[in-house]
Amino acid sequence: MHKVAILDMYDGTPNQGMRAITEILDQYQGVLQYTIFNVRGANELPGIEYDIFISTGGPGDPLEGDGIWDKNYFKLIDRIFAFNKNSEVHKKYLFIICHSFQMIANHMGIGKITKRNSMSFGTFPAHLTEAGKKDILLKNMVDPLWVADFRYYQLVEPNMAKLAELGAEILATEKIRPHIDLERAVMMIRYSNEIIATQFHPEGDAKGMLEHFQVEERKAQIIKEHGEEKYAQMIEDLNHPEKIQKTHDELIPGFLNRAVDALIEQETSTQES
Repeated sequence: MHKVAILDMYDGTPNQGMRAITEILDQYQGVLQYTIFNVRGANELPGIEYDIFISTGGPGDPLEGDGIWDKNYFKLIDRIFAFNKNSEVHKKYLFIICHSFQMIANHMGIGKITKRNSMSFGTFPAHLTEAGKKDILLKNMVDPLWVADFRYYQLVEPNMAKLAELGAEILATEKIRPHIDLERAVMMIRYSNEIIATQFHPEGDAKGMLEHFQVEERKAQIIKEHGEEKYAQMIEDLNHPEKIQKTHDELIPGFLNRAVDALIEQETSTQES
């Protein structure tokens, strides 16, 4: 049984992310066993003994911390990167989502984290780069990739020299908006074979999101804040089998399947030697 650490970055804020992540992991019963760590709310962090780490989205400014939990969080992230760099056979696997994406991008110095002019809220296309079109995790996806995106902050002005130094590649960028003179945000990065990061929410599932957003009170609030057209488009996208549900079915499960296969291969190699 391989051990998964869920790094809960929601700080007690009600959310759909934790439900969706744990529902995906529940499909791996007997193969993966997960433990949830309340990173921001209780400074809970795992050790390096876990095999797979999933660092979640969360609210607030990704550049802010209390000087305690955030420092400990970055120590863990640095340990994972260092472990993989120094180990030729055994590797740790890390999936980084939204708020965590922004925190780690800033920590690694690979771009600029800024606040958006307005919140990105809903379902959007994200365009694959040449590296993204060739990436094994995206082999079953079409361009553009459809994503669930809910954020006030963004990664822009990527430092290509730093990305190259890390061996990282940008896999996807924000939707093309020719009528808006703003730089497109980076939406997906592969740091290594074992570490992948998305600025969107790949755990977002169509059924769960439809139920969540069709609650009358919530629907009225969304229409008030974002307009009827945005709401109708989001519902249409959630009902399309090749959009959000396709992303949900491919990305995190694909990451987990590759991680499990590699971990089993590592164990077999160790036993044979």
